[in-house]
Amino acid sequence: MSEVYAVRRGRLRDRCAAAGSDAALVSLPANVRYLAGGAPPGAVLLLGVADQRDVLLCPRTPSGAPADGRPDEGLRLSVLPTAAGDPAVAAADLLDSSTVRTLAVEEHHLTVARHRAIGSVAPRLLLGDLGCAVEQERTVKDEGEISQLRIAAEISDQALGELLESILVGRTERHLALELERRLVDHGADGPAFRTSVATGPNAGRAGHRPSDRRVEEGDFLSVRLGANYHGYRCEIGRTFVIGTSPADWQIELYDLVFTAQRAGREALTPGTAYRDVDRAARQPLESAGYGEGLAARTGHGVGLEIDEDPQLAPAAMGKLDACVPVTVEPGVHLPGRGGVRIDDTLVVRPEADGGPELLTITTKELLAL
Repeated sequence: MSEVYAVRRGRLRDRCAAAGSDAALVSLPANVRYLAGGAPPGAVLLLGVADQRDVLLCPRTPSGAPADGRPDEGLRLSVLPTAAGDPAVAAADLLDSSTVRTLAVEEHHLTVARHRAIGSVAPRLLLGDLGCAVEQERTVKDEGEISQLRIAAEISDQALGELLESILVGRTERHLALELERRLVDHGADGPAFRTSVATGPNAGRAGHRPSDRRVEEGDFLSVRLGANYHGYRCEIGRTFVIGTSPADWQIELYDLVFTAQRAGREALTPGTAYRDVDRAARQPLESAGYGEGLAARTGHGVGLEIDEDPQLAPAAMGKLDACVPVTVEPGVHLPGRGGVRIDDTLVVRPEADGGPELLTITTKELLAL
């Protein structure tokens, strides 16, 4: 793996050199982990120093915990003498002003105060903006990264499958969400990829719903959205079920409509397809049925070391899909006062010659009555 990280850092170094930067300071945790193999809390990565050996600066000695990753042995490790110090400021202080005149930083991540502090310890240093260069590199995943996502998806499927076998009526949304997160860890996750959502009855299908003390009742729609964090890589799955012996006609009709939209979005995931066209494919059936006004702003997004990465599958998104890009497809409809349906999968974009999009989250999308 050390070679993988060295190649990634080499690409960034070349990009910085082409832009006229002598060195780069990476501070966004996911970007540090991508380039260094590990990102202990608060760590930063300094690239392009005079001796060409990159430095990982940490406020404390790395623990080696899977959640933080293991730093590449090819890096020089520098632990600050006090945990109260700022690794970003310490990194600037390391630079030799005689050889390094320009430093690219992640302005979208640094606070104004940190940016000023870096400038104060190296007043002769010209600070430039690295922009989202690392995030752009992260968009296309290698097969090693995809294998981690695949395991995260398997864990998520296992946790959800076990929940469906338990008694649900009478339990609160909050209790079910906590149980799902416990099951994720039991099956090997470092933790949840994001805050688990369980929504019942009139809450079902609502985007961004936070679990409440509402109890599951017969006849409810039950929407669940969860994901595992496995070795830093995060996936997402969402399903909707009916509580009781049989769903009502309106529930079947709404579910079939959202399923049709989600399938259209999944089938649009081919290399070269515009992001907005994927969104349009999933959005069109819902708009045609009269639900356009309440739809979410996007159909899906990229996943990886963060749960919400580029690309954004949205009406105004610019760009086209590449192979080996993992994304979610997650349309939904919520009817105020009644509930709704959300169906959410994580897939990897693959060319037709390789079988088309690879579905990572495989829990059934059949409308189950639990």
